[in-house]
Amino acid sequence: MPRNDRPLSFFHPRYWATWLAIGAMHVAAWLPWRLKLWTGTLIGRLARRFAGRRRRITETNIRLCFPELSEAQQQALVKETLRANGIGILETATAWCRDPEHLRHRVVFKGQAHMARLQREGQGALILGMHFSTLDLGAALHSLFFRADAVYRPHNNPLFDRFMGRARQDYFDVTLDRHDLRGVVRRIKAGHCVWYSPDQDFGRKPSVFAPFFGIQAASVRMTGRIAQMTGAPVIPLIFHRNPDDRTYTMEYLPPLEDFPSGDDVVDATRINAVIEAAIRKHPEQYLWLHRRFKTRPKGEPRLYSR
Repeated sequence: MPRNDRPLSFFHPRYWATWLAIGAMHVAAWLPWRLKLWTGTLIGRLARRFAGRRRRITETNIRLCFPELSEAQQQALVKETLRANGIGILETATAWCRDPEHLRHRVVFKGQAHMARLQREGQGALILGMHFSTLDLGAALHSLFFRADAVYRPHNNPLFDRFMGRARQDYFDVTLDRHDLRGVVRRIKAGHCVWYSPDQDFGRKPSVFAPFFGIQAASVRMTGRIAQMTGAPVIPLIFHRNPDDRTYTMEYLPPLEDFPSGDDVVDATRINAVIEAAIRKHPEQYLWLHRRFKTRPKGEPRLYSR
């Protein structure tokens, strides 16, 4: 919605549906654990039946990225992906509306020594995050162990953006617009750690094409550029729900060595490879609902119907 057309008050009828969604998230956050899982599973089933566009995007992504799977196996992965992302809605509600302390006992955190060393030395870092369905819950639980800033994309709905922003203030020190490269560099040089997830298609202008699951994908230059401008290490962070559906594993991998290289394509390829390796461990929990291959190299056909 153009800014000039936005109502002056969040109590305008245009925002009533948003208020209802916010209220539903507050209720969902306090549901018993088993009911959260059941509700998320139901959302996944409904999405498979009624959210045709998102289901087709998911099917296309999985067909492209896992050609080694049979059609039946691909459809099974689509089903599990929609379920995981349905549960992810409840996990996000929990992150935004409750104190994460009540879930501390559900987290196994590996590789803490990598971040602890950087913090002891007062060194800033770029945390390489990834768009799993557990993203916001992972960020909330991460704050129980280490504080960080975050790069984010503002939501198009200003009321929901304010709700989301205030919630994230509880577990991020500072949130930075994804276009604010100067702010990111300044925070890292001041010794802060900044969480950045570059694994989405942001269009042709900020990107180079690099392989992702064997497909040329628009991949942002920003990861290597930030590392080059700050001299800070890039440290991958992986977070996923375990197969028991009750516990989570968070893991810092060692900082990337010999990064950046100074070549945007080489650096983007390196980052994509790290993200791909993490996805392959729990592919159903990744955000395959996003059109990751929307932007194509010149001359190549579109991969999505619309």
